[in-house]
Amino acid sequence: MDKNAHVETCVLLVKESISDDDMVSIKVDLEGISLDQGKYDPPEKPTYGNIRKWVKEKYGFSVSTLYIAQVKGKAGIKERQNYNIGTGKGKELSCPPEKEAAIMEAFRHFRLI
Repeated sequence: MDKNAHVETCVLLVKESISDDDMVSIKVDLEGISLDQGKYDPPEKPTYGNIRKWVKEKYGFSVSTLYIAQVKGKAGIKERQNYNIGTGKGKELSCPPEKEAAIMEAFRHFRLI
């Protein structure tokens, strides 16, 4: 969680009792408290799909997962092991500079770097 994040807590205090004579009522003054702040939306995870979507929305072009993986390697971001490595006989495309810059910006947006 972001160290500057603001967290509010609402607590209901209840004491269970068999007798109604033991019941305690508490009045809380809600004046000045806004209750319509909306729901909490957790930050998006930096998945390949979310990175591709972010780049498409921000820059208007698509990037492949291969380009994202190449830029991750250049940035020193550790990736998990790939079990679908293929034969290694295909040609490897290199990421164009404008797409590399957009992917790096996405990494900053998702706080990977």
